[in-house]
Amino acid sequence: MNNPTNNYIDREKSWLTFNARVLQEANDENVPLLDRFRFLGIFSNNLDEFFRVRYAAIRRMSLETNETEKILGVPAEQLLKEITDIVIEQQSESLRILSEIEKKLEKENIYIINENQVTKEQEVFIHDYFIQKVSPAVVTIMLNDLEEFPLLKDTSGYLAIKLVMKSESSTEEIKYAVIEIPNTINRFVVLPSNSEKQYIILLDDVIRLNLNSIFNIFDYKSISAHMIKITRDAQLEFDSDLSKSLMEKISNSVKERRVGEPVRFVYDQAIGKDTLEFFLKGMNILSSDSIIPGGRYHNRRDYMNFPHLGRYDLLYRENLPLPVPGLSLEGSILERIKKKDYLLYAPYQSFSYIIKFLREAALDPKVASIKITLYRLAKNSQIVSSLINAAKNGKKVTVQIELQARFDEESNISYSEQMQTEGIELIFGVKGLKVHSKICVIERIEEGRVKRYGFISTGNFNENSAKVYTDVTLFTSNVEILKDAAKIFDFFDVNYRVHRYKHLIVSPHYTRTRFNKLIDREILNALSGKEAYIKLKMNSISDFKMTDKLYEASQAGVKIQLIIRGICCLIPGVKGLSENIEAISIVDNYLEHSRIYIFGNAGDPEVYISSADFMTRNLDARVEVTCPIYDPEIRKELIETFEIGWKANVKARIHSADLLNRYRKRGDEKPFRAQQEMYNFYQNKLDVIAEELQ
Repeated sequence: MNNPTNNYIDREKSWLTFNARVLQEANDENVPLLDRFRFLGIFSNNLDEFFRVRYAAIRRMSLETNETEKILGVPAEQLLKEITDIVIEQQSESLRILSEIEKKLEKENIYIINENQVTKEQEVFIHDYFIQKVSPAVVTIMLNDLEEFPLLKDTSGYLAIKLVMKSESSTEEIKYAVIEIPNTINRFVVLPSNSEKQYIILLDDVIRLNLNSIFNIFDYKSISAHMIKITRDAQLEFDSDLSKSLMEKISNSVKERRVGEPVRFVYDQAIGKDTLEFFLKGMNILSSDSIIPGGRYHNRRDYMNFPHLGRYDLLYRENLPLPVPGLSLEGSILERIKKKDYLLYAPYQSFSYIIKFLREAALDPKVASIKITLYRLAKNSQIVSSLINAAKNGKKVTVQIELQARFDEESNISYSEQMQTEGIELIFGVKGLKVHSKICVIERIEEGRVKRYGFISTGNFNENSAKVYTDVTLFTSNVEILKDAAKIFDFFDVNYRVHRYKHLIVSPHYTRTRFNKLIDREILNALSGKEAYIKLKMNSISDFKMTDKLYEASQAGVKIQLIIRGICCLIPGVKGLSENIEAISIVDNYLEHSRIYIFGNAGDPEVYISSADFMTRNLDARVEVTCPIYDPEIRKELIETFEIGWKANVKARIHSADLLNRYRKRGDEKPFRAQQEMYNFYQNKLDVIAEELQ
C-alpha cells in the first residue's frame, strides 16, 4: 500500500516509471532494430500484468471501502485516473516508436505490410494460408441476436466487425460480430519473396484480407474491422469448501479468473463511434473504467517473438554462457562442491550446472533424498525431468511447489500432477504464505553418515528465464547453512513450529528484524567514526519501514548505494533525509534479477544473496531465504560484481522524485555498459586461469 506522506514515491507511478525505462530501450537507436521490437513487446506484456494485478487491486479497493485516501494517500478514483493518463501517454509514445522502427526496417529491406499493400502474388499466398492454417482456428460470433454478450478473454485480441447490410429501405441494418485472433498461430506471417526484400504481414491483416471468406453468406455493402482488447482482474478467489484440495481450489479459481471484472479496454482509434459504443455497452464497460485509445494493432507483447529473419546483424550479439572456473560439466559436481563453495552467475555463466547437479544426484547410489522448492518452471522443464529420474532411481524426492505463482498456476498444477504420478512427495506450502525461496538440499550417505549438499539462489530454477534473467546461485556443502535449509523443509511440513536459524535469514519470521540489526550496526559504526556503508542490489523497494530505516542510516552518515531495477519508493539525495543515498536502475538486454546485499561492517564486509526484495510481501508474507556468503573468494567476487553495476553509465538511470528516468551523466568517463563488462569480468577470470596453466 502507499503512504500519504511526501517521503515516498507512489508505488504504482514508480512501477510505470520502470516500464517507461523499458520503453526507452525500444526508443534507443543504439539498440539493434529487432531487439527494439522485443523491448516494445516486453513493455506491452508488463503493462498487461500491471492492469491485471495492481490496477485491478486499486479498483477493487475503491469499490470495497471509502478509506482509500488513508491507505493510498489520494482517493483511489484519482489514482486510477492518474494511472490511465500516464498509460495513454506511454501508449502514444509506444506507437510512435513502433512506426519509427518499421521505417528503419524498410531501409534494411524488411517491410511490414497490411492487407491493402499486398501484391497479387502475395494475395494468392495469403488466401491459401488463410484457408489452410487460419480459417480452422478462427472463432467468429455474430452478436446482434445473442441474449448475452460473449465472454472475451484477456489473453486474446479481437477484431470488432461492423457489417452494413444491403437494404431497399431508407434505414440501414447493421450487424456486429467479433473475431478472436487465434493465439495458436504465429502473429507474424513471413511472405515468400523473389528479391532481397522481406515481407511480413500480421495475422490480424491476414484475417482482414479474408473477411469476405468469413462473411460471404451475408449480403452486405460494406464491412469494417478494428482491433479491441480487454484486460481482466487476475485476482484469485478461493471457495471455502473443505472437501476440495488446494490444487482443486486453485484450478477452479484460475478458470474463474477468465470471467474477472474488466479493468482496461483498448481500442483502435479509427473505430466508428457507434461500433465502440456497441461493444462498451455489451461488455458493461463504464466511462469510469480505464478506456485506452490505441493504434491499429494491440497485444504488442507478441513483438517479443518477432521473427529474426536470419538477420543476426539486427540483434544483440549473443554472449555464450561461460563455464564456472573449477566446476566441470563432465566430472562429479558433488565431489567439487565437497571441497569448496562455488558461485554461478547466470546468464553470464551456464545454468547447466544446476541441471548437472540434479542429474548427478538422481543417479548417484549414495544419494538418499532430494528436497527442492519450485516457483516458476520452464516449459518442458529439465528440472522436473531430473527429479522424476531421481524418483525412478529410488531416491526420496520432496518438492515444495508454489501453486499460487501468479500466471503460472496452471503450469504448476500440471507439473504437480505429473510429479505425483511418479511418486514424488509434494508440499503445497504454508497457508497464507507464498513460498518464494529458491533452495535445494540433497542428502548423501558417506561412510555411514549423512552428508548434505545443496544450492541457494536468487532466481527461479527455470532454464528458459535463466537465459535472460541475471541471478546468482551458491553451490555449497557447508554443514551449518544446509542444516538451516533442511529446517525450512521441516517448516513446510509442520508449519506451526517456528524454527530458529543460526545462519540463514528466513521470512516471514526473521528477515525484517535481521536487516534492521544489520542497518543499525552500520549506523552505530558511522556514529563511532568507523567505515560504514550499505550496498544493495534488488528488484524493488516499496516497504516504508525499511525505507525509513535507510533514511535513518543516511542521516547518521552511512553511505548507501542502491541498484534497484524496478519500483523505488525511496527518494534519494534529499537534504536532511537521504543525502547519503544514491540509487540507480539498470535496464538492458538482460533483466536484472539478482539480489545482493553488502554491509560494510567496519571494514570487514558481510555479503548476502537473497530471494527477497525490500517489499512488505517479501519480508512479512512469504517464505524467503537470505544466505550469508562465507567463502572469502565468492564474497570478493560478489562485491566486485556490485561495483561493476555501480560504474554503469550507459544503461543506468537515476531514481528521483520527479520520475524523469534521466540517464547517469558520463562526464569525461568512457562508456561503461555494466552487463557487457560483467561478461568480460567472467571471461577475464577464465583467461587468467588459462594463462596460469600454461
